Amino acid sequence: MHKDLESILVGEQELNDIVKTLAADIDRDYGDKDWLMVGVLKGSILFMADLMKAMENDFKIDFVVVSSYGSGTESTGRVNVLKDVSQSVEGMDILIVEDIIDSGNTLHFLVRYFYAKGASSVKIVTLFDKPDRRKVEIPVDYVGKVIPDEFIVGYGLDYDEKYRTLPYVGILKPEVYTE
Repeated sequence: MHKDLESILVGEQELNDIVKTLAADIDRDYGDKDWLMVGVLKGSILFMADLMKAMENDFKIDFVVVSSYGSGTESTGRVNVLKDVSQSVEGMDILIVEDIIDSGNTLHFLVRYFYAKGASSVKIVTLFDKPDRRKVEIPVDYVGKVIPDEFIVGYGLDYDEKYRTLPYVGILKPEVYTE
């Protein structure tokens, strides 16, 4: 376990099991549709890569980069698109891949954003959901795991661009982000 962590919240095997279950659910629901998986970078990268490998059906992929945190631990509430998708979403079924839903601001923005760009449908898959932190209600179609209100890192999730490469998800010690 990394020295900056209090404990491991979700181990490698549990992450693997969650991803396989989500992939099977998405495969079942999307079937042979022509659809687009959109990863929210940077946090979703490991989750999305593993999700894609676990799926059986074909689909297109793209990415967006949005920001509402800066280098802090609290959402600013304002979402900025730093990198847009590189293809038209008009008439497409979109599945947004997110690492964690906290306040809900980012996903609320992205759902409206893709509908405004002409998407036929927009659904959300998230590895982790923190409903206790929700400021904006948003329907989440696929949830890997509901977690407590702890600051977590690993498996793509970061604090100030650190800890993303941990193969598990752990609770960061408060002294690391409150100093």
